Amino acid sequence: MKTLQAACLTLGLAMPAAAAADVARTDVAGEFDYYVLALSWSPAWCAATGDARDAEQCDAGRKIDFVVHGLWPQYEQGWPSDCATSERDPSRRDSQAMADVMGSGGLAWYQWQKHGRCSGLSARAYYQAIRDAAAVVPIPPFFDALDRDVSVPPAVIEDAFIEANADLARDGITVTCRGEALQEVRICLTRDLEPRDCAPDVRRDCSRGSVLMEAVR
Repeated sequence: MKTLQAACLTLGLAMPAAAAADVARTDVAGEFDYYVLALSWSPAWCAATGDARDAEQCDAGRKIDFVVHGLWPQYEQGWPSDCATSERDPSRRDSQAMADVMGSGGLAWYQWQKHGRCSGLSARAYYQAIRDAAAVVPIPPFFDALDRDVSVPPAVIEDAFIEANADLARDGITVTCRGEALQEVRICLTRDLEPRDCAPDVRRDCSRGSVLMEAVR
């Protein structure tokens, strides 16, 4: 990007607006506009990735449906990542303690490194924010311990979450897919963890007519 900036100055050209914005913006811990709470459908992750890793959350009998993939600070356009922070990294014990909501301590640690450091919170406060965010977004009863494979339109998944969360609006939730399978439900929250509309760059739903939700294990 510096090379592009120098070339434009040498030639007397104006930089494209998006490129100029990237040059000007430096991600700073604590400076962001809202959060995205990403809820991953565990059976789909297990089929695509977790089984090959022999991940504990994929063991039969665990009955895990949605897990928190992350709580991501966002700008109104784009998002910060890998911010410098004076906060100490979490201990292995603190990260492992997040396995009940995130599936594994390894994921919790990774999310702290990439996203949590940008929150401006301490590691423990960020982990607590993840728990608090998950607590304010109830999982619709239909998805709780789903005992059979089903194919449903993404809009129906959104409807179920909206029905279970009175303050959640259509523009505050998006459903993503990987191939034919449900990947994630992403819900936008204020910094105070109240539902809000997602910015346009987040509001990109899966374009499939239906997505596969594999039964929980």
